[in-house]
Amino acid sequence: MGRIQKNDNFIDKTFTIIADILLKLFPASKQEKQAFAYYRDGMSAQSEGEYAEALENYYEALQIEEDPYDRSYILYNVGLIYSNNGKYLKALEYYHQALELNPNLPQALNNIAVIYHYQGVKAVEAENVEIARTLFDKAGEYWRQAIRLAPNNYIEAQNWLKTTGRS
Repeated sequence: MGRIQKNDNFIDKTFTIIADILLKLFPASKQEKQAFAYYRDGMSAQSEGEYAEALENYYEALQIEEDPYDRSYILYNVGLIYSNNGKYLKALEYYHQALELNPNLPQALNNIAVIYHYQGVKAVEAENVEIARTLFDKAGEYWRQAIRLAPNNYIEAQNWLKTTGRS
């Protein structure tokens, strides 16, 4: 905990400063503040590509954080890290856990769809058309849910759904 900000990114520095101010002023328990500090440090490490450090902080935050809404974002970020590292099954686990706690998380739905779509493309390349169709259908299902929650987002997905007849 108490990560030193190495990145010179203005947005990251601004987030850290605002987070530190909120952490001091926010009427929260010591436990809630500690969980938020781990989450903030995890986000900072993640933005710098320090995924192992980010995961450590997120796992610490998950040990402390009790609020389901806040836990959903921690789980979502863990899923992002696994997805970025090509561990798609593990990423899917965390995205689904996040959605169990917060079903209004369109970015998790979108990322699940992206993984299924990617796996569908790989199945096409392996000439496994039936599996590809199933994976594309699953991708479409999750994209439709994401679009229902955030109708102005995911334009490429909306176009894909239309052009493939899955809308």
